[in-house]
Amino acid sequence: MAQVIPGEGEGIESTLRRFKREVSKAGIFPDMRKNRHFETPIEKRKRKAIAKQKQRKRRFRN
Repeated sequence: MAQVIPGEGEGIESTLRRFKREVSKAGIFPDMRKNRHFETPIEKRKRKAIAKQKQRKRRFRN
């Protein structure tokens, strides 16, 4: 869980920027997208293309 404590006299913009940086470092957004129920058509195509590439690699390896 990402947590940011605002400093004394620190503006909300800089605190929010630090929070976003911590969230991206923790890898929360990709995990959130993976577990999201709705998948956009572009995401669906990318996922299927990656799965297809993995299958091809497995076939040629055996």
